[in-house]
Amino acid sequence: MSTKERQNRFREAVRYINNATEILRAKGKKQDKYYQDDKYVRMACATAYNGVLLAADTYLEMKGKAIEKKKGSRIKVEDYKTRLAKIDNKILKNFNTAYEILHIVGYYEGETKYAVIQAGIDSAVDIINQIKPSGESDFLLEEIR
Repeated sequence: MSTKERQNRFREAVRYINNATEILRAKGKKQDKYYQDDKYVRMACATAYNGVLLAADTYLEMKGKAIEKKKGSRIKVEDYKTRLAKIDNKILKNFNTAYEILHIVGYYEGETKYAVIQAGIDSAVDIINQIKPSGESDFLLEEIR
């Protein structure tokens, strides 16, 4: 993978997270410790998780462990987990957290607790920073208010 391609993927993954946090900020209607509109929380979680998948695909490709997508089928989350486990347990833990919180709890189950969603996004940011090309600064995210 070229440095330019890696940079483009890093920036695209950052864009996904920024879009997700903007959805939460503008539409989630945070009040006390909860978001009030689960529709937008679900939307934001799905967006953030797509950034995680892009970063995970890029990371695996960088490590020579890319997952080949077969025509007409989807890549299973177990494929990501298996390959990440062989490379780095820290990124695997972050992937598991992002998957559970953003995809399962946030998107499917509609969790609205601010701290839970923030933990998922924090794990997503940690994964995205793993594909950061040299010359780019770490992607840091302000807490969603």
